[in-house]
Amino acid sequence: MNTALNTTIITGASDGIGAEMARQLARRHGGQAALVLAARNTAALEAVAQQCAALGAQTLVVPTDVSDEGQCRALVAQAMQRFGHLDALINNAGISAQALFSEVKAEDLGWYENLMRINLWGSVWCTHAALPHLQASRGRIVAVSSLAGLVGVPGRTAYSASKFAMAGFFEALRAELRGAGVSVTTAYPGVVLTNIRSRGLNASGQAAGSSGLKEDGAMTVEECARLILDGMARREREVVMTTKGKLGRFLKLIAPGLVEKIALAALKDHVKPQ
Repeated sequence: MNTALNTTIITGASDGIGAEMARQLARRHGGQAALVLAARNTAALEAVAQQCAALGAQTLVVPTDVSDEGQCRALVAQAMQRFGHLDALINNAGISAQALFSEVKAEDLGWYENLMRINLWGSVWCTHAALPHLQASRGRIVAVSSLAGLVGVPGRTAYSASKFAMAGFFEALRAELRGAGVSVTTAYPGVVLTNIRSRGLNASGQAAGSSGLKEDGAMTVEECARLILDGMARREREVVMTTKGKLGRFLKLIAPGLVEKIALAALKDHVKPQ
C-alpha cells in the first residue's frame, strides 16, 4: 500500500465533467495521483486514462454500470486491491431526461425507475462500499447533483426527483459523518456544455437527441470541474454554481411562484407545457 498516492474513484469518468475532473486531478497531483476511472464505455475510459497517465498519474480503468449494485461494490474492491487505500469518491455518473409527465405513457414509466437507479442508487451503493475505507483515511465524498436538485424544473420531473433525492441522502450522510472526519460535498452545476441532455431520455425512454434547455451562457466543462474539485479540496458542504442558482435557492423561500416562472423561461419553446 502506497499511502503517498492520492487515490480517487470517479464514476461517469468516460467524458464530460467526470473525464475533465480526472484530467485536472492528474495535472494537480501528477505522480501522486491514483485515479480509478469508472463508466460503461471502456474505450472512452481508456482514452481518458491515457490522457491522465501522460500527466503522470497512475490509473485503473474499471468498466462499471452503476445501476448494478454488484458492479458498484466490485469497483471499490478493485480500487482497494490495486492501490490499498482510498482518499476520495466522486459520485458523478448520471443520466438526464426531458419529458412532460403528462406525455409519458403508463407502459413507459419504467425508465423513471431506471433513471433513479443510476442517479441515486448508483451513488448510494458506491458510497456504502467505499465508506469504511474513507473513514480509515478521513477522506472525501463528492456528490454531483444539479440545480434541478434544488429547484424543480418543468419537463424534468424524473431528473429533478433523482437529484433532489441525491441531495437529501448526502445532506443526511454529512450530518452522520460529522465526527468521523469524512467530508461530504454536494455540487449543484447549472447548464454545462456537455452531451448529457442530448443523450438524456425522452417521454418514451429513448435518447432525446437534443437539449430542451436554453444553453446561452452555459458553463464550460473545465470551469465546472474546477469548481467541484476546489470545493472537494476545501471540504466544502456545497458548491452551488452560477449566480442564478444561488438566487433561485433564496427566492424559492420567499417567492416560489417567481422561481417557477424562471424555470419555465429556461426551457426551449418546443418543450414548454401548453
